[in-house]
Amino acid sequence: MAVRMISILLLISFSFFISSSHSQQLTTSYYQKTCPRFDQIMQDTTTNKQITSPTTAAAALRLFFHDCLVEGCDASVLISSTHFSKAERDADINLSLPGDGFDVVVRAKTALELACPGVVSCADILAVATRNLVTMMGGPFYTVKLGRRDGLVSRASRVEGNLPRPTMSMNQLISIFSSRGFSIQEMVALTGAHTIGFSHCKEFSSEIYNYSRTSQFDPSFNPRYAQGLRSACADYHKNPSLSVFNDVMTPRNFDNAYYQNLPKGLGVLKSDRALVMDPRTKPYVELYAKDQKVFFDAFGRAMEKLSLYGVKSGRRGEIRRRCDSFN
Repeated sequence: MAVRMISILLLISFSFFISSSHSQQLTTSYYQKTCPRFDQIMQDTTTNKQITSPTTAAAALRLFFHDCLVEGCDASVLISSTHFSKAERDADINLSLPGDGFDVVVRAKTALELACPGVVSCADILAVATRNLVTMMGGPFYTVKLGRRDGLVSRASRVEGNLPRPTMSMNQLISIFSSRGFSIQEMVALTGAHTIGFSHCKEFSSEIYNYSRTSQFDPSFNPRYAQGLRSACADYHKNPSLSVFNDVMTPRNFDNAYYQNLPKGLGVLKSDRALVMDPRTKPYVELYAKDQKVFFDAFGRAMEKLSLYGVKSGRRGEIRRRCDSFN
């Protein structure tokens, strides 16, 4: 028994060492010699795409989360399915990922392949595009180290249970993040990404229509807000793409209004409203609602940490020629 326990502990330690050693190989100057125009191309591409399609920032941010929490930050979510294999992007929870997130990566990859063929990974492109777009929306600038390789595995079957769902209990949500080394405070900071973007009506329809015998909507909603959601989502059966902003107050700004909304019952998703009701998460909601700088610092640090999660190097990855298919 003791020998088995030691073996398990050694395996966990080795896994952590492998993950840490891969992230330590990353550096901010990785493309300085091999692709000197990398930063400029990324900045131009993300700026032009965001101006053309203002929903791009939220789309890329969500795509980045969905990539990193499954298999690590290795662009596995970008792979298209084949007749033989159903990829991550076709898992049920990923079907609603907006096209603008994929498109900004494709545009950047196309430009970078012209400038420096076969050098820049899709995983690095997604990480930097997300940071650039968050900053464009008024959010914090944070460091993105470079040198990720693109993953060699993308399976829809590995997605379920590894991504947060609005209907999950707080224990389940905390477990998803803690199993990846993130604290409750870091989880609450990362959830602040909901300050931009939108949610589809079908994701919360059961909470605003025929909720119970005594109430049409979940009583944790602000009543006027619930009525507004009921009106906005009235045709969601006919139009499944109907959606509403996550932050009703300042939907186009990356700020701390998301946290200020929650105590007022202005959170769209059940998991958002739960943050202010659970004693483990409520103090951090109050902290970030009170001080935007504290939120920005926490969000930036948590995003830096997330961007290093499960990165691939050496033979565990490749530099894809196209982001939607393996070489």
